[in-house]
Amino acid sequence: MRAIIPVAGFGTRLRPHTYSVPKVLLNVAGKPIIGHILDRLVENGITEATFVVGHLGEMIKDYVASNYKLRADFVEQKEHPGLGGAIYAARKTFGHQPILIMLGDTIVEAALSDLLKSEFSAIGLKQVENPRRFGVASIQNGFVTKLVEKPEDPPSNLALVGLYYIRDPQLLAECLTELIQRGVRTKAEFQLTDGLQLALQKGEKIKPFMIDGWYDCGSPETLLGTNRYLLEKKSSSRKIDGVVIIPPVYIAPTSRISESVIGPYATIAEGAVIEGCVIRDSIISEDATVQKALIEHSIVGNNAIVRGTFKRINIGDSSEIDFY
Repeated sequence: MRAIIPVAGFGTRLRPHTYSVPKVLLNVAGKPIIGHILDRLVENGITEATFVVGHLGEMIKDYVASNYKLRADFVEQKEHPGLGGAIYAARKTFGHQPILIMLGDTIVEAALSDLLKSEFSAIGLKQVENPRRFGVASIQNGFVTKLVEKPEDPPSNLALVGLYYIRDPQLLAECLTELIQRGVRTKAEFQLTDGLQLALQKGEKIKPFMIDGWYDCGSPETLLGTNRYLLEKKSSSRKIDGVVIIPPVYIAPTSRISESVIGPYATIAEGAVIEGCVIRDSIISEDATVQKALIEHSIVGNNAIVRGTFKRINIGDSSEIDFY
């Protein structure tokens, strides 16, 4: 089994952090987003992966090589924009065995072991209030009958969540190649949804796989929401003299904290220094320094420095702010 993981996006909604760090390497609940995803794959016996990289792709390659024993291929997405373009770029690594496509910036809570046993292709779906923002599926008699990307008049409220188990990857490659050769775009991009719809028309059978937990990491608000969810699942802390800790939190072993209140829902990454602060519902990234401040609903980037007063901030790497 090979996983195909697109990680080429610029992460524009998470700037300024993504100017210097790929979106999938942003810290959430103590490790990069992509780390949580790869942990799930390894737990389910997947040992091969193709990463479709772009912006700052070498950093992703270094992280994977340093932390996981995967047989990994890295393919650059140079052209053909969109998720369909990303999967098309990876087509030469498919082989003839089933593949699992997972987005690198979305954490999906699902029984992957059940999904991987399906005798048909299957896609992850979740009911949403505004399906016009997503790819949408129609279902009849237990099978997907139609897929459409960001429709103005959605046929259902079942949104595609970015989890795809593909039994015949060569058929998908054929369909994506056809779309690109014909120049078929939706919303100015080549869409995986359109490739899967073409596969349906060519006789592929696709089952729905309903998802309960779907956690996007594409904006500051959703990144903090995912941080809260993951901390509730697994909090990690330690006793520190002079520090009040209100779970759930993640406090890295190498962080230094004094005379502070940490939590709830705070992630303090490796090497961070916290002095005289109240920090809640926030992510303090690696080697950042925060002094004499109340930080809430905030993200502080790697090596950033924040001093003083009570603020909600979203400060990128290697920045410095004094509020005195």
